[in-house]
Amino acid sequence: MTGKLKVTVLYDLEEEEPAGVQEEAPPPPRRKGQKKRKKKPVKHDREEIFEALEKLGHEPSYYVLNGRQQSLLGLARCGADLIFNLTEAYAGDDTREMHVTAYLDLLDIPYTGAGPHAHILAQDKSIAKKMFAFYGIQSPYFATAWRGTIDHAHDIAFPLIVKPTSEDGSIGIDATAVVTTVKDLMERIAYIQTEFDSPALIEEYIEGREIYASILGNYENARALPLVELDLSKLPKGVPRIASQDVKFEKDTDAYRLTKSAIAEDLDEETAAKLAEIAIKAYRAVKLRDYGRIDMRVSPKGEIYVIEANPNPWLSSGQEFAIAARKSGLSYNQMVGEIVDLAMARHA
Repeated sequence: MTGKLKVTVLYDLEEEEPAGVQEEAPPPPRRKGQKKRKKKPVKHDREEIFEALEKLGHEPSYYVLNGRQQSLLGLARCGADLIFNLTEAYAGDDTREMHVTAYLDLLDIPYTGAGPHAHILAQDKSIAKKMFAFYGIQSPYFATAWRGTIDHAHDIAFPLIVKPTSEDGSIGIDATAVVTTVKDLMERIAYIQTEFDSPALIEEYIEGREIYASILGNYENARALPLVELDLSKLPKGVPRIASQDVKFEKDTDAYRLTKSAIAEDLDEETAAKLAEIAIKAYRAVKLRDYGRIDMRVSPKGEIYVIEANPNPWLSSGQEFAIAARKSGLSYNQMVGEIVDLAMARHA
């Protein structure tokens, strides 16, 4: 256990709700004698991490990068022993996430999670898939297209899923991302390139179970936590079984309400062990460190495909990483503490 540290919880400025009071629909009338239910406020993961750091005996503080030079200068003078890095972008640009870590490297300030090298390899899904292939890790066949130029192409076959090469959080993935005809494929490629100014990743669609492996550790001591499944089986007939943006984030949609993540209880031991082994191999292939998540698919034939690697996955207590940590016997505070210890050990 690391001694008391000054830990700065670093995050980037998100889009805020418009100023002013937001009107809500009136609640339904209560029955006589019925107690009023208090709505529990939803905490940001940064707030949960801050509280965990306090309980672990550290001295946490917040620092926000707002996309201005002054915020970078202030970060250089923050006096932290460790940065708990929760940034996902800089100045609203997701592709600059890697530059924040490169800046921290130049400042020689220890920080949690992936470094710039890992962000480059994992953020561009086409590069990650080439790394997986080099290390003998099975991933769906794919092609990449950018304004009439094909960068890379396997001999792919329909059905296909088309998405941006460098977005995360299921951005650019909805029910129409899965295509079965050349016409739909061309339209989807045009949409991705126009809407996201990004090359299109055209990937063979793998029908099967969506399994997430959360990994704690660095190269030598990386270990897989219990596997979590995003259950997509209750989606309406004809809707692709994919982790689209509405499934993950749009709380007012049927897709969100009909899906949930939970520990994958019914995997046989051999398949579970193979998933963990492949996940650790993928984690190492793209140089992830401290913690990360590998998303996989298990086909009806039992074939395992790595879909993508996620540096610095969401650490909210209700999300997949924390679910897996709890199942492994780690409390939320212990999970945060282990990430701190791993980061400090790397910088020792």
